[in-house]
Amino acid sequence: MPKRISFLSALTILSVWTAAHPAFGQALVPHMLQLDTKKLEQQGIGLVQEATQLAQFQQFDLALSRARLATQLAPKIPEAWAVLGGLYLQANQVDPGINALKRAQTLAPRNAAILFALGTANFQKTNYQQSIDYIQAGLKLKPNVPGALFDLGNAYLMLKQNRDAIASYEKAYAQDKEYWPAINNVALVKYEQGETDEAIRLWRSSVTIDPKAAEPKLAAAVALYNKGDREQGLTLGEAAIRLDSRYGDLKFLKDNLWGEKLLAATQKFLSVPRIQATIIQAQSATPVQPQRPE
Repeated sequence: MPKRISFLSALTILSVWTAAHPAFGQALVPHMLQLDTKKLEQQGIGLVQEATQLAQFQQFDLALSRARLATQLAPKIPEAWAVLGGLYLQANQVDPGINALKRAQTLAPRNAAILFALGTANFQKTNYQQSIDYIQAGLKLKPNVPGALFDLGNAYLMLKQNRDAIASYEKAYAQDKEYWPAINNVALVKYEQGETDEAIRLWRSSVTIDPKAAEPKLAAAVALYNKGDREQGLTLGEAAIRLDSRYGDLKFLKDNLWGEKLLAATQKFLSVPRIQATIIQAQSATPVQPQRPE
């Protein structure tokens, strides 16, 4: 999975809070006269909700403007800062995102979702140990969150702590048997360690969970082709690229944390004329949505 923050991070932060505050959606309808400051705070909360709804429709500029205004109207509401931080990360404005999330953390130090978001932000900054620290702190408050365990595994992977990475991925999968990216990433580690057959088995398991998952299909295709099973590899690779043409781009694969051995094998695989033709054809078709769950 590309390590780019999704607007879903902001929605996750918001959903954690709204579950504990069921009146959130009615915040703009006070039942009695309020002080001006209280009314401003309620308006700020309403803007946070609007920002989140706009983010769902990928209208990030409008969402950001509302989230910024929300922090001005309701500076003591941690969710306003948290959602603003998540939206900044979506816009690849990592430093402002971290600053906003830290404001949120100051106001709500025991909010696990904010800690997870700070972990993601630090991953984007390549501060992998800090990413681990934040995610682990969040997991102490809210354990067994598959996405957080997966992100923890990714941070361990970047530090080449493969045993810890595999353990985190396996915990993520144990919490959600449909969470195929965790199995996929275990396979990435196994392949780099020379355990090709085990990696292929795990990638095939990922495809069994989600037949439309392009990444494990392509990875298995490369591994099979490199082992000498060229026809099966080419057929599987063509199917993967037709599902999502982005996987024909080595930079995109590197962003997905593919290791050096797999990237080297993939570079040769993608240069095969038959695969080149498939990439050109797929790229000219309508763009597809990301195949990995966030």
